[in-house]
Amino acid sequence: MKFRRSERLVDMTNYLLEHPGELVSLTYFAERYSSAKSSISEDLTIIKDTFEQRGIGSLTTVPGAAGGVKYIVSIKEEEANAFIDGLCNTIASPERLLPGGYLYMTDILGHPQTVNKVGRIIASMYAKKNVSVIMTMATKGISLAYAVANYLNVPVVIVRRNNKVTEGSTVSINYVSGSSKRIQTMVLSKRSLVEGSNVLIVDDFMKAGGTINGMVSLLDEFKATVAGIAVLVESEHTEECLVEDYVSLIKLTQVVERDKKINVSRGNYFTKKE
Repeated sequence: MKFRRSERLVDMTNYLLEHPGELVSLTYFAERYSSAKSSISEDLTIIKDTFEQRGIGSLTTVPGAAGGVKYIVSIKEEEANAFIDGLCNTIASPERLLPGGYLYMTDILGHPQTVNKVGRIIASMYAKKNVSVIMTMATKGISLAYAVANYLNVPVVIVRRNNKVTEGSTVSINYVSGSSKRIQTMVLSKRSLVEGSNVLIVDDFMKAGGTINGMVSLLDEFKATVAGIAVLVESEHTEECLVEDYVSLIKLTQVVERDKKINVSRGNYFTKKE
């Protein structure tokens, strides 16, 4: 079937957006649209310019017989800025305060457009880090992990607090909760990770970092490496944080339970991005 150029541009754009980080050969597109490679190259130049102008991402070209083009997600700083500021205002609502200084986040983590935008912002930080897997802790961080994974085109593994018969044999470790100082357990199926995986840890909330530190220790058991750590909200530390190198979008700076007062600010995302 012969495509008109307008049809080709739309379909090619859609294909690239659905396959981020995947190297696609010009031959594949040429055969897909029954078009010359020179025409495909011209189309890709138009898409590349549009992506960069609109802050959608970039197209990386790999030369040679085994080369092709690869879509890398990104986001304009002003767009990320406005979104994070808006989210700060939403989270600062006193009705969100829960006992122990935690925040009610279920509605935010259940909103597709919000989670999708958070996923895009986080993914843009790690799009060139060769991430092979996203790891998160059950259960609230799962939607966030899948949003990031969608933009990086990688699988998700979920760490749990107890064994599930459907996951087969597992690796189990004990870790110390950073906030409560209690010893807890986390498990992961042996089939979840390939040795040497480059893993991005994603979570919704980090208080003292005990859970995330436990996931880092769990990765050691699989001989995997940590590509990065990203959280939606971090709590400003009143005690020593167990995690040093991480990215946060929002920082919970002060909670006064008696007055139902919540102060939030931007996290270190923009600092880390620089």
